[in-house]
Amino acid sequence: MVAKVLITILIVLIILVVVLYFVGKKMQAKQAQQQAQIEAAKQTVSMLIIDKKKLKLKDAGLPAAVLEQTPKYMRRAKLPVVKAKIGPQIMSLICDAAIFDSIPVKKEVKATVSGIYITDVRGIRGSLNNAPAKKKGKFRAWVERMQDKAGAKPLK
Repeated sequence: MVAKVLITILIVLIILVVVLYFVGKKMQAKQAQQQAQIEAAKQTVSMLIIDKKKLKLKDAGLPAAVLEQTPKYMRRAKLPVVKAKIGPQIMSLICDAAIFDSIPVKKEVKATVSGIYITDVRGIRGSLNNAPAKKKGKFRAWVERMQDKAGAKPLK
């Protein structure tokens, strides 16, 4: 009896792994296609960054067409939004999450933009100031204080 239940669970798990493999492969191909489209449409633009925040899609001030094209499950998610002045026009742009922390506020930058999506940022005058290091948690700070008192080498 127990053996039948274990075999059934094993078969279900194997089927689940196979389905996830094919779904993952399909999603990976879709992402590669989207990345190719972004690369084809990219432009370098000079802009003054006014503000940056992580906002919900409906609160971001993006065009209505963007909101309509977004899947319903993604409308509640917060995404990095940058408000920038490009020429005489002030626009809200979506930023790549990987570079969001490195974007300086109230500075002029050269950004690689594809539609309303910022993919890369470089400083016009000098380099960008990197974001300050994140604060350590209370436990990590406590461990480091104890190591200093004991004269031990810090952990990495």
